[in-house]
Amino acid sequence: MRKKLILVAGNIGSGKTSLTERIGERLGWRTAYESVSDNPYLTNFYKDMKAWSFHLQVFFLGHRAEQHLEMWNDPRSAIIDRSIYEDAYIFARALHHLSNINEMDYQSYLRIFDLVTRSLPSPSLLIYLKAPVPVLMDRIQQRARDMETGISPEYLALLESFYEDWMRSFDLCPVLTIRTDNLDFVHQPRHLNIVIDRIQDTLSGKEEVVFNTGGTDS
Repeated sequence: MRKKLILVAGNIGSGKTSLTERIGERLGWRTAYESVSDNPYLTNFYKDMKAWSFHLQVFFLGHRAEQHLEMWNDPRSAIIDRSIYEDAYIFARALHHLSNINEMDYQSYLRIFDLVTRSLPSPSLLIYLKAPVPVLMDRIQQRARDMETGISPEYLALLESFYEDWMRSFDLCPVLTIRTDNLDFVHQPRHLNIVIDRIQDTLSGKEEVVFNTGGTDS
């Protein structure tokens, strides 16, 4: 198979990192993840979102653009946990919606985003992971990350509505939509095999783009 660049998108708790790790291991693809430990704005952002939201989003934009290009220029196929496009269409939009980014800064951010993404090579495939909000909340609570303690079902539902809006207009590459509420690709090898089969089918041009295993039995 020729070199591919795959993006994994989806709401908080949908399984992006776990899937990226396992596909990278199974297929020998290079993997890339969201910058958290070396993000200089996160601490200030969580203390004062109104003051730091714009700075945080600009940092993420630069980080993801560099990451996208680095993965594209690597001769190996690569898979990225979260896409640069979600920064604008999901998270910056949510911060603006919640009045943490004012209108002037939001429009400035969108102009920069358009300029940056216009020059990026298109991905080969976008994998969109979906799960109901109660499932997402359960997963978030189980992993108990400090930075996620303030996440509410209402916020996840808002993000979900923005994801649906984005998916209706996204046309840069094929999209494989995967329901993860009945999938356990972490502990069930059969489920990971199903996902990989669907990825390879979609990359080879087959039509199936939405699936669900219907259970988590082994």
